[in-house]
Amino acid sequence: MRDHTKLRAFELADEVALLTYKSTAEFPKNEQFGLTSQMRRAAVSVPSNIVEGCSRESSADYVRFLDIAFGSIRELEYQITLAQRLGYLPESNDLHPKVIECSKVLGALVRSLRRPTA
Repeated sequence: MRDHTKLRAFELADEVALLTYKSTAEFPKNEQFGLTSQMRRAAVSVPSNIVEGCSRESSADYVRFLDIAFGSIRELEYQITLAQRLGYLPESNDLHPKVIECSKVLGALVRSLRRPTA
């Protein structure tokens, strides 16, 4: 088993989850079951899938769960831009740059694990 707490991708994903909850707290009440819920679910999915992947024995399972986490972080990236266009989030906020950083780190991790060993 791998230790998820030693991964930079997990640290960033955890920060993203917390920031997402804080950032969506002031969204309109009519979005409680819409965009607010979708963003929170996507944000929590990222660290959750990293943790689950780390608990798997096979490398293939590990990468599969990291792939799911990567899909969720990209989903959240879109949802943030949508929330900005709807006026729910300011254009300059702490969440979007953190999501971009997490996406890059997680993507690099997945690519490194897929690289054939020499």
